[in-house]
Amino acid sequence: MPTNGRFMTAALKRPLVGMVSRMADQKGLDLIAALAGELPRLDASWTILGTGDARYEEMWRTLAARHPERIGAHVGFDESLAHLVEAGADIFLMPSRYEPCGLNQMYSMRYGTAPVVHAVGGLADTVQDYRPGKKNSTGFAFTEYRPDALLEALGRALTVFRDAKKWRAIQTAGMHQDFSWDRSAAEYVKIYDRGRRYDGN
Repeated sequence: MPTNGRFMTAALKRPLVGMVSRMADQKGLDLIAALAGELPRLDASWTILGTGDARYEEMWRTLAARHPERIGAHVGFDESLAHLVEAGADIFLMPSRYEPCGLNQMYSMRYGTAPVVHAVGGLADTVQDYRPGKKNSTGFAFTEYRPDALLEALGRALTVFRDAKKWRAIQTAGMHQDFSWDRSAAEYVKIYDRGRRYDGN
C-alpha cells in the first residue's frame, strides 16, 4: 500500500463513505455488487464492516485487495468499531431493499455523518433528501431500487460534499434530529387530544 505524502494528502481530501451492515440482498448488497466496478472510480474512500452472505464477503475482500488505496473492508462485527465507522465517515451508506425502522442512519446523523439511503420504511421517515434550497435536509435518498439510482444519490452526495457550507448545514440538521421516545410520546399525546376533541369529550 503506498505511503508517500502525496498519496496520503489525496486520500485525506476524499470523503470517506462508511457502511456497517449485514451483507445480504435485503441490505442492498445486490445493488452494490452491480456497481462494484464503479465504486473505486468515484472520488471517495470506503470503509466497510459487516458479515453475511459468502459472495458479498468475498466481493468486499476482493475490492479491498485490488484497491487498497481506496477501500478497506473488515468482515466480521464489532460494536465499538461500528460506531467508529458511523462517527468517522463523512457519508453513511444504507441502501436497504426494505427497512421497517433502521438505527444506523439515526446513529450516523447524530454523529454528523450524512446518510445515503433507499427511501423506504424507516429510512424514508427519518432521512430528509437534500435538494438545493431545501431547508433541514439531512442526507440523500433514492426512490427506485436500481443500481443507477443508488449511483446518482452517491454522486449528489459527493458533489455537495465539496461545498463546505452546504455540507455543514446537512450535518447540523442531522445532529439536531430528535428520535427519542420523549418526542414520540409527545406526538401520541397530540393525536390523543385531537381524538378527544373530535369525540366532544
